[in-house]
Amino acid sequence: MYSCIKNARAYDPVQNWHGEIRDIWFRDDRICNAPAIEQQQKATIYDVNGDIVMAGGIDIHSHIAGGNVNTARLLLPEQHRNHLMRQAATPFANARWSSFETGYKYTEMGYSMVVEPAMLPVNAPQVHAEFADIPIIDTAALAILGSDDLLVNLIRQGASQSQINDYVAWTLHKTKALGLKVINAGGSQAFKDGAETFNLDDVLTDYSISSRQLLQTLQTAAVQTGLPHPVHVHCNNLGTPGNIQTIVDTMEAAQGLPMHLAHVQFYGYGNEGKFGFSSAAAQLMAAFNRYPNITMDVGQVLFGQTVTLSGDVMAQFARRGDASPNKWHVWHAENEGSGGIVPYQYKQTSFVNGLQWAIGLEIFLLSEDPWRLFFTTDHPNGAPFTRYPDLLHLLMSYEYRMACLENLHPEITEMTLLKDLKKEFSLYEIAIMTRAAPARLLGQKDRGMLQAGARADIAIYREQENKSLMFRHAEKVFKNGELVLDDGRITQRTNGRTVTASVGFNQQIEQTVQDYFDRFYTMKLAHYGVGDDFFAEQKRVCLPTDVAGAYSN
Repeated sequence: MYSCIKNARAYDPVQNWHGEIRDIWFRDDRICNAPAIEQQQKATIYDVNGDIVMAGGIDIHSHIAGGNVNTARLLLPEQHRNHLMRQAATPFANARWSSFETGYKYTEMGYSMVVEPAMLPVNAPQVHAEFADIPIIDTAALAILGSDDLLVNLIRQGASQSQINDYVAWTLHKTKALGLKVINAGGSQAFKDGAETFNLDDVLTDYSISSRQLLQTLQTAAVQTGLPHPVHVHCNNLGTPGNIQTIVDTMEAAQGLPMHLAHVQFYGYGNEGKFGFSSAAAQLMAAFNRYPNITMDVGQVLFGQTVTLSGDVMAQFARRGDASPNKWHVWHAENEGSGGIVPYQYKQTSFVNGLQWAIGLEIFLLSEDPWRLFFTTDHPNGAPFTRYPDLLHLLMSYEYRMACLENLHPEITEMTLLKDLKKEFSLYEIAIMTRAAPARLLGQKDRGMLQAGARADIAIYREQENKSLMFRHAEKVFKNGELVLDDGRITQRTNGRTVTASVGFNQQIEQTVQDYFDRFYTMKLAHYGVGDDFFAEQKRVCLPTDVAGAYSN
């Protein structure tokens, strides 16, 4: 059966559509060309009368599942109880916030796919079990490597790059991940040895390996294995005044190969001024423009209560004194990695928080290429993903930005470029940052666009001057061609799908991993990772992404 969205004001950067009135046809779960007249007469028609139509949104970096996420919920149960009470009038209000509400809130904003960017391999079963409970939206995860003992030992023992590639590919296959994440490479191991900082060229004493060497080895593995997404990097020295040099050095360390740098607002910091804290956004973006192989997401800070969580145990432990409310948690899992959870409240009255807010906006506004800079708050670290509409309003309205700036510490205006950055993002540029560019970066060739053959993931918005109100509740959302949201309300619960990378590897690496598990792990390798039978048991569809250049026996 054919369906048609008629009189759509369509924005699709892949096809260079800038809001022209068009008809969008789809059949089953795919967008298609207009059928013959007799079939059009039998089609289901949705006349949207000039409403804005885009492909479903794609979030490349949002912490929605796994150990850190659930520990954060335990630390702040009152936040989730209150959130659930506020939603008592919505369908499925008795669902758990941890899964159902995540899918519903993303759908309400017009999103169709979300990437969990920090899955510790040992925690993969929990992550995928939560994915199976998240309705409507498709999900994917990035597997964390970089501080695990086996990897560091392989490098210390002189393993070839091909052996490292096999280990990376085996990890992604075993954990059903889409890509590779590196968090403060080697930092977890350094923290166990008592280090309080770990720079790019610092060396792990027990292994004689630097953070730079670990990062470059994993980046090479991602490239040579042919992963659809570049290595996704959480740099060293997160949140530290003066860390601008760290992220610039990391761009240089990429050696011209593709690399994605995460939540870069937290690295746009200088150490000038009477507070020893200043904006280095201009310096960051100048470097970004010099390195076309680099992509970045912002990690915008917005004011209010949240909880910071990260596999960067060193950074989280250092900030435990800032916990608000005053409770925190750090941990280490098997020999793989660690993490920390620190509740935090960003305050308008705080000079530091106000400057963080301004730095993120500077980064957005100074960007010369929306195809390489991505829209995130590093949920929940900078702000909950439910605040995305507020951030869109800030980016699309200079007047609104200035009104917000007036409420902050007066020196922030003088220490940043915000008052002179009058750019207002267009709907076309928003469609790039939140649809077309994320699909390209993740290797998803049938998402992020309205072209024939693409998935029929479609979001429809009624234009309003207040972009926060406009993007908070889509008018209609189609997921795989099914109407899942109508008149701003969820109409049905469908099952989302899990997107993975189809990665090949030399089977001999499994014996190396088996020997290591037998010597050091408390769990058996047979209980590690996620098997294909898991998806059948959970009634979850697995969507493999073909990997160009993957090893084949």
